[in-house]
Amino acid sequence: MREINSNRIDPAIKRLLSYATSEEKVDEEYSKYICSPNRKLYGGGINGEIISCIGIEIHNSSDGVIKHIAVLPKERGSGIGSSMIRFICKEYNLNFISAETDKDAVMFYTNFGFRVISLGEKYPGVERFLCEFEVK
Repeated sequence: MREINSNRIDPAIKRLLSYATSEEKVDEEYSKYICSPNRKLYGGGINGEIISCIGIEIHNSSDGVIKHIAVLPKERGSGIGSSMIRFICKEYNLNFISAETDKDAVMFYTNFGFRVISLGEKYPGVERFLCEFEVK
């Protein structure tokens, strides 16, 4: 994993972020990683191709929030997402990590060991979930 901090967004990162947020918000979200000292974005690759990314916001010295996590569809299910979460927890020595997600990602977080709580229909027709994990 390497930190992504270029002022220009790499097309591969832009595509990955579009899986984790709406396409209209990708540039805005990316700029938050560049401008905010408590937000970090990391990319992971295979053979020079960026295939995954994870963005985190550190709230204090030991708590973090996953803002974005994405893996190319052809690489999903191979443990890359879990390894990115482990990397972030170790890199920042986190005690607690959380994420907000939709129904599509609930099983991923549950399988990792997150406690999942429904937030109800946060947007019209869209149920959202809070996922929380105590790092051991």
